[in-house]
Parts: sequence; structure tokens; C-alpha cells
Amino acid sequence: MSIENASAGDDFTVLLRDQVLRTPDAPALGVIGEPPLSFAELDARVRLVVKRLHSRGFQPGDRMLFSIRPCVDAVVLVLGTVAAGGTVVFVDPGVGPELFTRRVELVNPRWAATESLLYLLSGPLRRAGRRLGLALPEFGRLPVRHIHSGTRLPGTPRGSIPLRQLVGSEPGWSSPASSATVDALVEDPDAEALIVFTSGTTAAPKAVVHTRGSLGAGLAAMAGHTTLMPGSHLHTEQLMMGLPAILEGARWSMPRYPRLGTHIDPVGFARTLDTATHAFFTPADLAVVLDAIEAGRLDAPTEIEEISLGGAPVTPALLRRARAALPGTEFLAIYGMTEILPVAVTSGIDKLAFDGPGDPLGAPAEGVDARLADDGELILSGPNLCRGYLGEPPLKEIATGDLARFEGETLVLMGRKKDMMIRGKTNIYPGLYEPAITAVEGVRQAIMVGVPDEIGDERIVLAVVADPGAADLEARLRRELPSLIDVSALPDDIVLVAEIPVSGRTRKPDRAALRALVERRLG
Repeated sequence: MSIENASAGDDFTVLLRDQVLRTPDAPALGVIGEPPLSFAELDARVRLVVKRLHSRGFQPGDRMLFSIRPCVDAVVLVLGTVAAGGTVVFVDPGVGPELFTRRVELVNPRWAATESLLYLLSGPLRRAGRRLGLALPEFGRLPVRHIHSGTRLPGTPRGSIPLRQLVGSEPGWSSPASSATVDALVEDPDAEALIVFTSGTTAAPKAVVHTRGSLGAGLAAMAGHTTLMPGSHLHTEQLMMGLPAILEGARWSMPRYPRLGTHIDPVGFARTLDTATHAFFTPADLAVVLDAIEAGRLDAPTEIEEISLGGAPVTPALLRRARAALPGTEFLAIYGMTEILPVAVTSGIDKLAFDGPGDPLGAPAEGVDARLADDGELILSGPNLCRGYLGEPPLKEIATGDLARFEGETLVLMGRKKDMMIRGKTNIYPGLYEPAITAVEGVRQAIMVGVPDEIGDERIVLAVVADPGAADLEARLRRELPSLIDVSALPDDIVLVAEIPVSGRTRKPDRAALRALVERRLG
């Protein structure tokens, strides 16, 4: 069974094992600058993790908190945990102790995999951690079985299992895979595999539960929209982009994190792309790289065939800059959400060729059913839809909060319900107008926010990042916008800013922070 012919909802661990049998000796996974594991070696290490976890009391259904930055050993542990019948739970320690505690209480894990440095900075050096801006939960006091990554440091619980003892090699387990050496897996597409938290409050954290089948469908759909194939080389730290690569028989390499850092420097990342054919960026990180290329501080990578973009809207202005700086590279814009990924993927060429209101997303991914509610809200279902939210009834479909329309088979995003602004009797959806504004010459990025006044109405403020050398941009926008967007949505104020605030790992525009910024600027 190949991934190209896999039916929707196949257990993704079975898809991976099938790829191992097809290309056992091909490079599969590694850190940039080091020899990668072959598919056979990756499979052997995953099987060892299953064996060693079970020998230490791990049982099917166990949940494992995961607080290790992306690296080869971390990916092996993730795959081994799921193959052992468990669930990986991603909980960001940066959310603060109170929200972290509520999330842990909700998932009730039996295991935790944690970097030793977090034990140190949340325990013996807690004050030093706070000086670094880290408000961490005390990992060492979690009532779970502990696995630690890295050198054992003070604060690491007694009895914690070193990660290297779980993922290290063992004689006889690294030979080429065959049908005789590959252990028979219990195929269970409905088994819980992954829990990821959405943004939420302390009182009501939302935990998205994916099964092996929903992950298998999503990973297969993602791979099918790219040009990844055996011989390709993807560079990214993103699990949901790296796994589709190895399911297609491609090589996945990861960047190195700084010792105390939680984010990869985009320019440093771009400097390691010389051997890669594919890469993933958030729009905000790609903009930083383009700034460096345009300023002459970075040589444009020459071997990149395709860059996937996701995590935030991909604007025409960013695509035009990217195509100018990297003329030999194709670009993909991915639209999705934690609950269902991908929803749609479109090429940069098609996105730039689109002529009409809104943001074109492409046709819904294979198997995804997209419909519009009476108010235009996008409703989604499909085999890659999560099972639901932990502790709540299963989902049959999900209301996205996005407003959309169809133009032929193309799904076009028209705005976001929760970003809606109200001025007088007019509801204004910024996503409907921001793409048109970014098409204005000299505009690098444009975000609209509403600033409440004393009577509950909102002043519409347009925050603009200008291209270097753009002259009289505010005056020119005042002249040109009436012919580009609805008069009812024209901004009351235009504010030029050096950059748009972003938040989260995907570095989405932080509208709340931007609103606070423009309020200060406007007095």
C-alpha cells in the first residue's frame, strides 16, 4: 500500500511502516549537518522505543506530556509512543503555571518527557528562570513517570529515565527492514494518538484529540499537495510538515535550537538550506528572510524548489517579494487549523493570478467537505477532522469562524467572524479588505483593527508596514483606498508601524497587541 493509494483515515503508523519496506536504505531523518538515519534505522529505533516503553510499564492508552524541542530523538520518541498505543500531549510550558496545571489536570497523563533544562529552571534555578522571563510550572513535582532529555541536571526527579536509554541503538535492531523483521502492528485508526491545546482561558482549556486515522488522512493529504518524493530533502522543525515528507520517502532534516531558545532564528535557518529542496516557513519568518536577502545580509538559497507557507495568512505582497528574491522557487499557501489540517492548499502563482475580493485558498483538500452556513461561515468535515475536544462529544463537523465563498471550486476566505469590527450599523470584516490593501504599491503588510470609543462603537485603524523608500504612503492610501475597498470600511486612521506584532509558534498577527500599540500611538 503506497501513500498515494491510501484510503482516507489509514493508521499513520502503518503508512510509515509501509514506506520503510519500500525504501529501507534511503535517508529518512536527521539534524542538518549530520548523517541522517535511514528508513530502516528509523524503524529500528521506533521499534526499540516500543519495546523499552512496554518493559518499563507503559500501557496502551497512556498519555505522555511532551516538552522537548524538535530533534531526532524527540521525533523517534513521538513515533514510538504512538506505536506503543499511547498518546502524545503537546503542552507549551510557556503558557504559565496556572494554565499549564489546568491542562495537565484535564489530560491526566501517566508519563512526561521533558528537557533537563526545564527541570533545572523550574526547580533549583526557578528565580533565574524568572529573570529570563520564564514563568514555568515545577516539572519535577508532576505525579508521573519521567523521561528526561539531555544531561541529568539538578531538579531532575530521581528515577527519571534518560531519553537516550529509550532511543539508542541495540545490536541486531539496525539491520535492513523486511517483512520478517518488521513487527506486525495492531492497526487501529480510531485509537487516540495526539492531543494539542488550542488557545483558551485557564477556566476552560480546549484539548483537540486526533486519532491515528485523522492524522493519517491529514498527513497523506498534505503530502499529496507538495512535490515531495524519494530524493527530496525537506528542512523544517514542524512535525506536521516533516511527517508527510518521510511518508513520501523524502528526507527530513531539522535545524538546531539555541541552547536556551524556543524559536529558530529565520535568517540562521535560511543559511542552512543549501542542500535542501523543500522548506517550510511561517509568513512572518519568511518576511524576515526576505528583508535579509534584500538588504544584502543573506545570499538567496539556490537549491530550494518549493517553500510551503502556513500558520497565518499569505498575502500577495509577501508572495511578490518572495518570487522576486527566489525566482526559481515555487510557493504553496496552506490553510488549516488545529482541528483539521490541511483544509486547502494553493500555489503562489494561482494566488497572485486571482482577481476578485477575498483571499483565495484553493480547492478543498481531498476528502474535505466544505459548506457555507447561512451567514457565510465556513463549515468543515472530513477524514482528517479530529475526533473532537477532550471531555466533549465527538465532532461530526466544525464551524471555523471564517467567512468564505466559492468561486468555482476555489474556496475564498472573506474574513473572520471574531475579528469583526462594528462601526455604526456596519459590520466590517478585515480579512475581506486586507489583501486588497497589501496590493497597493509600497505596502508590505496591512492589518485593520477596531479601537472602541466611549459609546461602544469602533474607530477603524489601518496599521501599515511600508516598503523601504515608500514615500507619502499614508496620503497615497487615502487617495487610492476609496476605489479599492467599500467606502463603509475606509479606515478612520492610518498608522505606519515598523512591524506587526505576532504571537505563538506560528507567529500569527497579534491583533490584540496591535490594537494596544495603535491606541498608544493615537493617544
